[in-house]
Amino acid sequence: MGPNLIALAIPLFLVGIVIELAVARFKGVKVYRQGDAMADMGCGIAQQLMSLFVSAAALSALYAWLAQYKLFTLPTAWLPWVVAILGVEFAYYWWHRLSHEVNILWAAHVVHHHSEDYNLAVALRQSVTTWVTTLPFYLPLALLGVPLLHFAVVLGLSTLYQFWIHTELIPPLGKFEKVFNTPALHRVHHAINPRYLDKNHSATFAFFDVLFGTWEPETEKCVYGTTRPLNSYNPLWAQVEGYADLFRLAKRAPTWKDTFKVFFASPAWRPEWMGSYVARDVTKKYDPQASTGLGKYTLVQWVALLLGVFFFLLWGAELSVPSKVASVAFILMSLVALPALVEGRSWARALEGARLAALPVLAIVLFVAR
Repeated sequence: MGPNLIALAIPLFLVGIVIELAVARFKGVKVYRQGDAMADMGCGIAQQLMSLFVSAAALSALYAWLAQYKLFTLPTAWLPWVVAILGVEFAYYWWHRLSHEVNILWAAHVVHHHSEDYNLAVALRQSVTTWVTTLPFYLPLALLGVPLLHFAVVLGLSTLYQFWIHTELIPPLGKFEKVFNTPALHRVHHAINPRYLDKNHSATFAFFDVLFGTWEPETEKCVYGTTRPLNSYNPLWAQVEGYADLFRLAKRAPTWKDTFKVFFASPAWRPEWMGSYVARDVTKKYDPQASTGLGKYTLVQWVALLLGVFFFLLWGAELSVPSKVASVAFILMSLVALPALVEGRSWARALEGARLAALPVLAIVLFVAR
């Protein structure tokens, strides 16, 4: 098995983040906070670790199997590309829109929206279960005759396109925004301002938002995050919190009908038995402050972790099962411990001590069981 292609792109993502940091500093604006950025990247790392267990090859095989039963054969060389581009965009739009309108889908997608900042690191903040929720939307393209190669190329380019639109540093782009998705349009999508909620669901092109009435330009300053904030930098808790909340509510539901609605109604659905949410102060971000020394320590450790994760994602599939399990366990421990130090959690120093003690054990496992 060859190297992980997503891992190959990690240096480019990090270069983009560094450039954004430099431009923001030059302009005298602050677009990053250490804890929030660590949580963003931590969610992305967790999602990529999933690729070691659910390989792209397996998903490709599923698509190829379904393609045997295709309803159409696209006759010309250019038509499969056109159908792939429009099909991926259409499927993404409806997956994305329904991920804001159906609770069980929102439980996965909310991971991407928990950040209260808006920068390139947020583009990396993804759910480990997104691949499951997208399958019902993308697999029908195989039945429409879109070849696997065309689907994979278009989806990959669409994903890369969405990286650059996660920034506050690029202003609205005028008429361009009627055709293409832009940073300003996607800022609106991430905002919790009442007029911005559930707008701009497109990936690369904006015309499906225009067509289906969800297009909204940026006209007022965006406030980012979720209407019910996570208040945590723990990327593993971020991955499961949405599901935990649904199951907690399902246990309390007085009828089977309400149990069904807990999972399949809109996130805005709120009957009396649930009680009301406490309104959040949208002007105040979750922003625990570590001491200068502790902040520098966690930053150095985080950079070292990113370097290790890069090589692990690149070649982890080649490792033995014990080496793979030990590496994943150490990475997950790091994803919890380092942000917890920034937050000042009471248990963070003990977990960090255990993490450092586990490092030589990991080295031994990698050497013996590689």
